[in-house]
Amino acid sequence: MTSLRFTAALLAGAAFAGPALSEAHGGDNPMVGGAEMFADRTIVENAVNSADHTTLVAAVKAADLVETLSGEGPFTVFAPTNAAFEALPEGTVETLLMPQNKEALATVLTCHVAAANATAEAIGGMIADDGGMHVVPTAGGCEVEARMEGDTVVLTDERGGEATVTIADVMQSNGVIHVIDAVLLPAEDKLELTQAAAGETGSNSSMTTDSTDAGMADTMASEEAGAEMSENTNPTVGGAEMFADRTIIENAVNSPEHTTLVAAVQQAGLAETLSGEGPFTVFAPTDAAFAALPDGTVETLMQDGNRDQLGKILTAHVVPGRMTAADLTAGLSGDAFKNLQTVSGDALSVQKTASGEVFVFDENGNAYRVTTADVMQSNGVIHVIDGVLLPR
Repeated sequence: MTSLRFTAALLAGAAFAGPALSEAHGGDNPMVGGAEMFADRTIVENAVNSADHTTLVAAVKAADLVETLSGEGPFTVFAPTNAAFEALPEGTVETLLMPQNKEALATVLTCHVAAANATAEAIGGMIADDGGMHVVPTAGGCEVEARMEGDTVVLTDERGGEATVTIADVMQSNGVIHVIDAVLLPAEDKLELTQAAAGETGSNSSMTTDSTDAGMADTMASEEAGAEMSENTNPTVGGAEMFADRTIIENAVNSPEHTTLVAAVQQAGLAETLSGEGPFTVFAPTDAAFAALPDGTVETLMQDGNRDQLGKILTAHVVPGRMTAADLTAGLSGDAFKNLQTVSGDALSVQKTASGEVFVFDENGNAYRVTTADVMQSNGVIHVIDGVLLPR
């Protein structure tokens, strides 16, 4: 009998950073989340570019699985979309992302991973060999049942939930990704949350999809999140917490409003630089800011032949040093400007309005508003802006 076997041992985490990416295209790889997937890049390097997988990427980071899924593998990853996570009972994702539930989160995520390089055709062959249903043992210690419906692979988790492979055979340098439309959950006795997150039960209790328990978990999660936020003075970005002891890249990858920026940083080979000591002051355009550029601009810049131009634009958003909003606007009044020199060598200007709003001007005279200021990082500070700064 052909079998997928989990042979990896300890799963260890690390910061999301790495060397500049290779430029080779993934050949016949399908697009995922509107982004090209490259067969010579790792699972993490590709996943971070998919607009449909921002929740998965944030979860992988929170569970400290980035280094593992960037390793040699090979791994077969069944990758749930953002919509798949949103379909879970209300409060489930927020509860799992709490630091005290890191182990439970890792269990859920690794129940989507098998230690093999199994294409859809190979999985179909195993299903046929096993008489119509093949059991896939996963890294999380749970078993997923695979069957075919026509030419499509359908998976059943240990709770009876089903997920369909919607995009198969996204080849990676360290394995293969199959996109799925639901989250695979382990049996309840394999997934325990802390008492504070799961409800007042007197002991640790298993996560359940029962509406009462889910509601209680959601309530307790909100209370716990409030306590966490009282200790974390950073503003949230895109609904995600930002942590002052994490790097610019580690925080940016968690913001659902900065998927284009993160993808561009990866494509330009700047992830390692912005994970370095710095310090850096980064003006971070949102996805909406990139979407407002003329049609085709982002797609053109993301082509391999335009990496230098992309790098110049991105570094025109970076100023050496750690400059808070107070630093940027110190002494400014009326129509006065403060001029800044960026890492790219281009100039920016900052102005503060009478109402207290801060605007950043590029060399073309375009002005964009700082919508969220002073997001402190271990290696600098981020100011979110509502436009893309373009050098001449």
